[in-house]
Amino acid sequence: MTTHSTQEVTGLLQAWGRGDEEALAKLVPLVYRELRQAARRYMAGERPGHLLQTTALVNETYLQLVGVRKVSWQNRAHFLAICAQLMRRILTDFARSRGYQKRSGKVNRVTFSDALLIAPQSDTDFAALDAAMRKLAVVDERKSRVVEMRFFGGLSVQESAEVLKVSQDTVMRDWKMAKAWLLRELNGEGHRGG
Repeated sequence: MTTHSTQEVTGLLQAWGRGDEEALAKLVPLVYRELRQAARRYMAGERPGHLLQTTALVNETYLQLVGVRKVSWQNRAHFLAICAQLMRRILTDFARSRGYQKRSGKVNRVTFSDALLIAPQSDTDFAALDAAMRKLAVVDERKSRVVEMRFFGGLSVQESAEVLKVSQDTVMRDWKMAKAWLLRELNGEGHRGG
């Protein structure tokens, strides 16, 4: 995204936050590609033939954004972080409503790589991941937000630091610690002594 586009996005976000309904309509085409990329990352973790597709996830996110009123948008990174949070909730609610976990009779594990992003798998259980993320948020809200922004939103270390108003080093420490904590929790080791 160019500097001009980033400034334009920030301006539109601020106008929308002040109640300008037309600003959202102008904003979406500017960030649509990034929203699709985030949705694609989410959907990569779903089983083949999932009823909710990438475009539907972006559209559902848009519909939920329309209902958002008077947010003090900071910038593009803040917007994408909120969209990531909405996508996570949509997929988690969808998974719960479909009863995937109950039908399969097993809990699928989510594995974490040492790479920048959490490795997508075709059997990712968003209900289990969401439960682990909620537990992490109770233990350390900022670490939970870092995972949400980096993994779900695809934000860079720098963008995450801007949204959270912390240093990039802090984001990297939180990212590493949160991945280890979530891995332990998702593997069922979080209940044994810690």
